Amino acid sequence: MPALPMQETAVPQPSVLYPNLAELENYMGLSLCSQEVQQNLPQIPDGASTVVSGPLPGQVVAPVSGNSLGVLRAEIKPGVREIHLCKDERGKTGLRLRAINKGLFVQLVQVNTPASLVGLRFGDQILQIDGRDCAGWSTEKAHRAVKKASAEKIVMVVRDRPFQRTVTMHKDSTGHIGFVIKKGKVASIVKGSSAARNGLLTNHYVCEVNGQNVIGLKDKEVIEILAMAGNVVTLTIIPTVIYEHMVKKLSPTLLHHTMDHSVPDV
Repeated sequence: MPALPMQETAVPQPSVLYPNLAELENYMGLSLCSQEVQQNLPQIPDGASTVVSGPLPGQVVAPVSGNSLGVLRAEIKPGVREIHLCKDERGKTGLRLRAINKGLFVQLVQVNTPASLVGLRFGDQILQIDGRDCAGWSTEKAHRAVKKASAEKIVMVVRDRPFQRTVTMHKDSTGHIGFVIKKGKVASIVKGSSAARNGLLTNHYVCEVNGQNVIGLKDKEVIEILAMAGNVVTLTIIPTVIYEHMVKKLSPTLLHHTMDHSVPDV
């Protein structure tokens, strides 16, 4: 059985966790100017797809693999795309939307519904519905528009998850990538770990593991998915303040049992 990633109760004593944001004052003396960062980056030829197994002494390495399924499944593509959505025999799409900062976002995609079949994901931004711009719409107006739309075809223009970003990491020899997850959130990061070297941040929720949605799952379930994820792991994360606003008024039970947690196709 693969080794599990670190839990709060299982962090070895020699590992040192990064402090909280409020305690960062003594860690802000690092020189991060562009020139110095570039001097410490390895030179990788264009087109190279070799996975970097770990950093050389003094180097900063992001272990990116061009042929990793996790990277491909988690990709947040630039630009916008058009999807054609229909309704099921009950007149439902399996989609819940939420208005944030004058934009309209996917709050919930239910499993085995038209919304999941067309590839919509938590956090996607809906720009248009049937040719109508959604900027400034309320949540209620958006749901009314979807309810009144044709059952055979609803045309939406979508931008991939603008509030989220991905971090690709390598497991160490013990199967750890170096972070503590607590109630779905990155609570702590281990110094010197792959998570630390590749820019994983605390106070962010984990949305996906190798492209698989884990929102609403128990920490134990997320850890099991991480353990089976292979040596290269891509996490999709979102700032806590955005996430908590996004899932407002959704019960944990609804997220756990109805959210689409399937592994997406590439």
